[in-house]
Amino acid sequence: MLHLQICQGTTCYVMGAAQLASLAAQLPEDLRGRVRVTGCRCLGLCRDGAFGGAPYVTIDGEVLAAATIDSILAALRARLQEAHP
Repeated sequence: MLHLQICQGTTCYVMGAAQLASLAAQLPEDLRGRVRVTGCRCLGLCRDGAFGGAPYVTIDGEVLAAATIDSILAALRARLQEAHP
């Protein structure tokens, strides 16, 4: 099972993480039961002035910057495909 963490720090939240939080309830059928979605406190990834990269998420610890629902779903599907070709 993949673990998707959505940063809920202030910058990420304002830059779009608020909309990403609904992803857990709206996972497409092919991903249900294969992905665990959680929110987390600030990941600290924008501290060096990289605010343009927010919102950040991690998938099993791998960082995805400027995350959107579409980019997250694509990354999840790619990770699952790699694990089970």
